[in-house]
Amino acid sequence: TMVRGQLEPLGVKWIVRDPNWSTDAGAQAITSLINEKPDVLLVQNPDIQSYARLLKRAEDTGIRVVQVNMRSAAKTSAFVGADWVGIGEAMAKAVVEKCSPKAGKSGKVSIVQGVLTAAASTFQMQGVQAVLAKNPDIKVVSNQAADWDASKARAVTDTALKQHPDLCGVIGFWDGQDTGTAAAIREAKKQDQVFLATNGGAARTGCANVANGNFSAYMTYDVKQQSQELVQVVKTLLASSARPAQDISRVTPVGVITKASLRDDSCWNLDEYNKK
Repeated sequence: TMVRGQLEPLGVKWIVRDPNWSTDAGAQAITSLINEKPDVLLVQNPDIQSYARLLKRAEDTGIRVVQVNMRSAAKTSAFVGADWVGIGEAMAKAVVEKCSPKAGKSGKVSIVQGVLTAAASTFQMQGVQAVLAKNPDIKVVSNQAADWDASKARAVTDTALKQHPDLCGVIGFWDGQDTGTAAAIREAKKQDQVFLATNGGAARTGCANVANGNFSAYMTYDVKQQSQELVQVVKTLLASSARPAQDISRVTPVGVITKASLRDDSCWNLDEYNKK
């Protein structure tokens, strides 16, 4: 919505294809768009491999491809998205600080990943592992994929809590998914015991879950800034007849929101931008 609102007044024709979480539908949409030969193609990948060949094909036919938030194995003209490694590191550091035996806690931590082959999961896990490698007193007692599904995250966390009643922390890989994680913690009446770190694009619902105690720490990327970066990258690609010497990369910095740091403007509301 934000990107479209800035590009359409400049004469950019905006075509949207929503695969609704279906990788097959997404592949069909990209194939169709390649045949239509747009100047620029913005794509969010479901995982590292599924669209890689199609994105390379698009680039080979002269279409500039901008990958949004999640990379594929294919290199394209540009990437604009979150610092997933940094987010993983930030979440792990927060959980380590709260759950270390040095702080008098059990040191037991659960990890709830998204789709294992998604770039967001892959790179977040790299960040998490880098921090945990330096903190051997932290024990990962559960490391499961919930496939971005809140109900699966709830079931995974419920099992971890039953198997490890002294569980101290959970590292979750997406706020939408981790509403289920939070529900399991709440139902077990362990909100005071279990520290939940998750992440997302700082939509209003994320801040609401910080305020009500569902999320202990909320690592974010600024969607408004990301939208501005996308607009600038698209303008650059449209204005250049020559291909970039290397792929353009715009990585959104990591923000951290806790109940202590929460402000009225910490998160944004999509309805406000739709009205604009």
